[in-house]
Amino acid sequence: MDSIPIMDSQGAPLDAIEITGIRCYGYTGYFPEERVLGQWFELDLTIWMNLALTGADDQLEHTLNYADVVDRVTTLLETSRFKTIERLNSVIIEAVLAFAPVRKVQARLVKVSPPIPRFQGRIAIAMTRSKGESC
Repeated sequence: MDSIPIMDSQGAPLDAIEITGIRCYGYTGYFPEERVLGQWFELDLTIWMNLALTGADDQLEHTLNYADVVDRVTTLLETSRFKTIERLNSVIIEAVLAFAPVRKVQARLVKVSPPIPRFQGRIAIAMTRSKGESC
């Protein structure tokens, strides 16, 4: 089964880097207690960019430093105090899009144990944005 490639604005194909399983304790939530006591969040990122040069020359400076991305989003998850995970996810996407080679990002943010009576599940928000598109 063939998939349709994702292209940049010049028509060049984009490749995907997946960074999954980021888990942090943060302070975003509607209820004041969530912003004081905190809770666990999980984050998965798919980052689209052109990896052809790095695939050919094997030089780290031609790609995205995954450690820098993880450090930036971990800091946001741990220190932000928004009322909604939609806002937190938007800020995370904006931060990842700020890295020069990144063209498009999908972020899936999960509130692991939301304080909802009689609910044992998880709440997840998935958002996708491209460079130049507002969050």
